[in-house]
Amino acid sequence: MDVPFWVWALTIAAIVGMLVFDFVGHVRTPHAPTLRESAVWSAVYVGIAVVFGLLVLWFSGGQFAGEYFAGYITEKSLSVDNLFVFVLIMASFAVPRELQQKVLLFGIAFALVLRTLFIFVGAAAIEQFSWIFYVFGGFLIWTAWAQARSGGHSHDEEFKENAALRLARKVFPTTDEYHSDKMITKVNGRRYITPLAIALVAIASADILFAVDSIPAIFGLTQETYLVFTANAFALLGLRQLFFLIDGLLDRLVYLSYGLAVILGFIGVKLLIHALHENELPFINGGEHVTVIPEVPTWLSLTVILATLVVTTVASLAKNRRDAARGLESPTGAGDAAAGREGLVAQGPGDRDPHARRPDEAPASPHDAPVTDADEPAASGSTRHRG
Repeated sequence: MDVPFWVWALTIAAIVGMLVFDFVGHVRTPHAPTLRESAVWSAVYVGIAVVFGLLVLWFSGGQFAGEYFAGYITEKSLSVDNLFVFVLIMASFAVPRELQQKVLLFGIAFALVLRTLFIFVGAAAIEQFSWIFYVFGGFLIWTAWAQARSGGHSHDEEFKENAALRLARKVFPTTDEYHSDKMITKVNGRRYITPLAIALVAIASADILFAVDSIPAIFGLTQETYLVFTANAFALLGLRQLFFLIDGLLDRLVYLSYGLAVILGFIGVKLLIHALHENELPFINGGEHVTVIPEVPTWLSLTVILATLVVTTVASLAKNRRDAARGLESPTGAGDAAAGREGLVAQGPGDRDPHARRPDEAPASPHDAPVTDADEPAASGSTRHRG
């Protein structure tokens, strides 16, 4: 697939433009998006991704269009699973609902930059070393096994701080309270970072781990760098809206981990087969290509991915219906009597307490932090150097 420089430039400019529009139009003024707003803009971004795929079909043919759609659907599915970690982070830091959008958008922008670097490094490695497909394939199979063994996520899980987050707390003095949507504020003449900045560090560091899984997966579906980049970019765009749209449904996708395990395992096997076809390792078949097993065509990859996601979703919804019929409590609290009313504001994970009997009776969380509107002198003991 020959992609001229001007197409690359136009594509990158369009993606940056969408991020800027998202910030100026939706995030710059802190607010909690309604379910309607989240649904509309999620549909818009999915529509943009589909239109782009149709343009690939028009200009480059069905083979490349199929590779793009397979990559996009896989990356979008992995992003949905990643949202669960974002839920834990927002809850752990008790990020106020109206401030969550800013953390998510900045985290998405960081993830896009990071994945772009990973994509070009991966493309360069593939160009120079055919054996890298063995590494990618083996890693994905191992990841699939770990995903299947996890058996899904528990709503009682807690976010555990990583090394990057602990370092940020030690190096930078941090306020106890949120100062509107500011990342840095001044208290008594001294600059501090706010809990919002710490939450952003947590999201960004989590994005690094997500990239390690997703980049090998999409290279298993297409080796076209342009398609790998665009599939990742369009999967990430709209992730902020998707977070608020399906927040209450994440725990209901009880079989999502198993479905993703099947997809990652399938792509891993596909990569190993491709590695055998490209084999140059002297200790495997004397360095000759191994073509006994035919390579997996794109149409079969797309079919397996779509079928797995459909079966996973249907099975998850069926299990939730059976649990509801048996009177089991919903793990997400989606059974709230207020759910579904027109104009309902999407509840943020930081506002939800799994042990609360009703939203208005939720017990105070030890992580709760007040929000102030501007830089102002803090009361004694309101700031500290976290370490």
